[in-house]
Parts: sequence; C-alpha cells; structure tokens
Amino acid sequence: MSQSSRTDLAAGGINGSDQLVVELIEADDLPPIIAINWPAKPTVCNPDRFPDTAATVARLMARASTELARIKSGL
Repeated sequence: MSQSSRTDLAAGGINGSDQLVVELIEADDLPPIIAINWPAKPTVCNPDRFPDTAATVARLMARASTELARIKSGL
C-alpha cells in the first residue's frame, strides 16, 4: 500500500458558512495531485454579495498557487 501525504495550500470561508480547502496530495507511487474540496452542498449568496464571494474564492486560489510555487521551489 502506498504512503501519501496531504499539505494544505489554502483554506478559508467563502461566504460566511462554507469552507474551501485546497490540498497538495503526494503518494509514493502516483504523481502529485491538487484536491479542491468544495462544500458538500451548493454555496449560495445574495447577488449583491456575489462579487465579494467570487473575490474571496479567487484570493484562496491565488494563495494556493503561491504556496504550491513556494513548495516546488524548495523554500
């Protein structure tokens, strides 16, 4: 059985109640993958709050991308 490790790249609330988690998963015998864990149910928000919710998701993804780049560079 292969050994795997999970590294959180970014996590945070996206609308006050839903959580988004982005992880790097590395297994001994498989290529690394990125897992984006969305809430089990649809994320909802008021149309007036949608720009803020979308910006929050974008910031989380940017943070995950930056953290992955840092990990890949060995820093």
